[in-house]
Amino acid sequence: MTVKIRFFARFRELLGTDILVEKKSGTMLATLVKDIALEKKEGYDAIFDANGNFREFVIVMRNGKRLEPAETATVMVADGDEIAVFPPVAGG
Repeated sequence: MTVKIRFFARFRELLGTDILVEKKSGTMLATLVKDIALEKKEGYDAIFDANGNFREFVIVMRNGKRLEPAETATVMVADGDEIAVFPPVAGG
């Protein structure tokens, strides 16, 4: 199956964007993002804490729907999904 991962802002600078990956059915969302982030240590460290969990400020969306960080360990990705990963957003 093919899944698209889009990193934004600082994460995009570290890991790139619009990344298409081929994964086996049954892959969990957190695992998918970790696999990509592990390619560059600085990117991984920006998104995940020392325990391998999403940092509390990271925003993760699947097909436009925001997920709680804890959900990402139990949500399986499906063919055609688009995963978006954002750092904190501030405005003013």
